[in-house]
Amino acid sequence: MNALDALRSLLGQDAVLTGEAAAPYLLDQRKRYQGTALAVVLPRSTRDVADVLTLASEQRIPVVPQGGNTSLCGAATPDRHGNALVVSLERMNRVLEVDAGNNTITVEAGCTLLDARKAAADANRLLAAHWAVDGRVRIGGALGTNAGGLNVLHYGNMREQTLGLEAVLPDGRVLDSLRGLRKDSSGYDLKQLFVGSEGTLGVITKAVLRLNNRPTAVATALVPVTDVQAAIDLLRNLQTTAGDRVTSFELISRRCWELIAEHCPELPAPFVTLPAWCVLLELSDAGDSADLRVRLAQALLSLGLADAAQVAQSPEQAAGFWAWREAIPEAQKRRGVSIKHDIAVPISAIPAFLKEAETALKAAYADADIVAFGHVGDGNLHYNLFRDDVSKAAYEVEPQVNACVYKVVERYHGTISAEHGIGQLKRDLLPQFRSDVEMELMRALKKLFDPQGIMNPGKVL
Repeated sequence: MNALDALRSLLGQDAVLTGEAAAPYLLDQRKRYQGTALAVVLPRSTRDVADVLTLASEQRIPVVPQGGNTSLCGAATPDRHGNALVVSLERMNRVLEVDAGNNTITVEAGCTLLDARKAAADANRLLAAHWAVDGRVRIGGALGTNAGGLNVLHYGNMREQTLGLEAVLPDGRVLDSLRGLRKDSSGYDLKQLFVGSEGTLGVITKAVLRLNNRPTAVATALVPVTDVQAAIDLLRNLQTTAGDRVTSFELISRRCWELIAEHCPELPAPFVTLPAWCVLLELSDAGDSADLRVRLAQALLSLGLADAAQVAQSPEQAAGFWAWREAIPEAQKRRGVSIKHDIAVPISAIPAFLKEAETALKAAYADADIVAFGHVGDGNLHYNLFRDDVSKAAYEVEPQVNACVYKVVERYHGTISAEHGIGQLKRDLLPQFRSDVEMELMRALKKLFDPQGIMNPGKVL
């Protein structure tokens, strides 16, 4: 029996896609990577995944795990050899349990972040992970890249929110570490090896995630600042006065507002005169939102920022503020092809990084159109560059642009991937930013878990 017939026998005819039915799974979100595959399979259970990997191991068939297909680095796209199986977890999409007493939620890996957050909210709890595309992001993919998002400043990225995992190993064995414990020092923490592994060690099938009490008071504000150092000063001052109530702190450049005005005219800019830099921040707490808004306004007044700042007076107005932040990627997409960087440096180094990187890029490319924004509260910037509207013009100089940007990142002991992963986009760059010992240990782990090299080949390593 050939592999396709065996898969249909294991999973059913409708769970094995080929030809046109498989096409949407073979193109990445940015339309940069187009692959081919033996088939796309849609398992319904951990047992199905184990059966697929057992078959793949026996026949040495490459396996590419896929969640919501929202990878920005080509991590979930097969290569062009046409011999791989794409394992989509979209049918394994259930919320299995919400344990309000333990503040945990157990989900299948194909559950969308939107559904998981709603289930938590229905139990009067908060699942802190949050992106602009919650309806597309699936938990397994978020775990696979150790994704961050808008609330990392207070709650941490996916690694910090993960208490337990179930994963299928490349040979079909099931690793069951699905425990909702905050404290467990009984040996190596194996689940954390899968968080950030981008499907190269196995297939995550279930997870136990940490929940939090839902804040009853939220205060959101847009605050123009004179420069990036002023933004960081504002962050530290607010953390001094408000402590861990500061849950989000986003930096937005003037160029971002200009792109929104040009390409998303349905969202008119909130300022008559666009500021050089602006902070979108949010405080969360127990109590009353009106009281928290007053406290935030008083803090901004004491810092001399109250006149230009806008403090949202309703949840609807706050949602409008976030709509501007979430429109930045869409405005960039409508602008054309850009060279994207998902970097992080120490927060104190952000002003120097921005200045030095811009100087280097402008010296090399007089027409460099730089779009900088991101989660400055945790040091993560999305630092992107356009040259013109001709698609090829950007990618033709990508290695040189990367060299300019990453040289500055390296000088400040930063990272080339804060939350998007490595995938195939940054695979060859990784050894420049991780030590020889780190690379040796990563390769050893890969060989230990996947001695045949069938799991997501060509990604990360």
